Amino acid sequence: MPVANSRLAGFHKLTVAERRAAVAEAASLSEGDVAALAREGELPLAVADRMIENVIGTYSLPVGVATNFVIDGRHYLIPFVLEEASVVAAASNMAKRCLKKGGFTSECDAPVMIGQIEVRGCAHPREAADAVVAARDDVGKRCDAAMPSMVARGGGFRGLEARVVDGPGGPLVVCHLLVDCRDAMGANLVNTLAEALSDYVASLCGAGARAGLRILSNLATERLARVSATFTPGELAATPDEGATVVDAILEAFDFARADPWRARTTVCTNNKGVMNAISSVAVATGQDWRAIEAGAHAYVGYGTSYGPMTAWSKNDDGDLVGSITVPMAVGLVGGACKVHPAAKANLNILGVDKAVDLAKVMAAAGLAQNLAALKALATEGIQRGHMALHARSRGDQA
Repeated sequence: MPVANSRLAGFHKLTVAERRAAVAEAASLSEGDVAALAREGELPLAVADRMIENVIGTYSLPVGVATNFVIDGRHYLIPFVLEEASVVAAASNMAKRCLKKGGFTSECDAPVMIGQIEVRGCAHPREAADAVVAARDDVGKRCDAAMPSMVARGGGFRGLEARVVDGPGGPLVVCHLLVDCRDAMGANLVNTLAEALSDYVASLCGAGARAGLRILSNLATERLARVSATFTPGELAATPDEGATVVDAILEAFDFARADPWRARTTVCTNNKGVMNAISSVAVATGQDWRAIEAGAHAYVGYGTSYGPMTAWSKNDDGDLVGSITVPMAVGLVGGACKVHPAAKANLNILGVDKAVDLAKVMAAAGLAQNLAALKALATEGIQRGHMALHARSRGDQA
């Protein structure tokens, strides 16, 4: 379960041990979870040796906890794992500034992943694509028969699409299996299904057709996380009037990317890197495939005619700043590192999530908060003031 209250007064002033004890009490962590977080080098070599190949050691990064997050009316303490100073503090600060309007709200898709099957050598590609779609029911039965345990958990086959793509060597038929993976990220399951069904799908495409690539897509367009929040001017500055100026400055900073085509690319890229500072950090903390999440997020905002921002900012009729984010979020709570890495398990217990969609909304909310922190800093005092103060602290104030 999420914590009862994410507002931990004076949290940043405590010692590491005191902060760990406060989080343990708030999240009702077990002694094992606390021990995993307290150990310097929390990943045993025996476990590390099972996770990847050619292991020679482990590499530690700090685990920080972002406070003040209220999402859909529930409080969350959010673990971050990264090396960059100021990110955790900035996200916590911005999360506190939307509480007057109830914090963050979310709307997440069902956890549906896409498995792609490429079919080559189709004499009549359009007719072949139509034949695949016409066999939807039979393909669905074959899919579900191959994953009875997933079907028992409420997941399974959800759809079938086929399209014709003009490739350098001629037209291809590309088929998409849509699979509800429930609380799994789904890569292994979907890859297995795509490989198992590829020959059958190719047989639907006529004589001479053969299966090509069969693999999950990390562009998880069927598994989007949407989060929004409203920030009043009074929460963004010392006074409402000053806050109104800050709102306008933030919107100008956000609009800056549209002023020049070349600048748009570089500014949006930097904007999105800030979003992923938070999302990737939570992904690492909770044992997710952060490379897939990062790749999918960038691909999604580049899907179409141009590369765009992951977030959107506007002003409502009351003068409040309204922010939103929509990103693919292929995350899981079963399988992978989240089930074997002691600190990942402890961090998930800090979050208190028991569904993959809940983890998805938490990560998206963290990304939105971090993005606002960067925009606000850029639009007011500059990005370096707060960042460099914490950076100096991380270096022990050494010149």
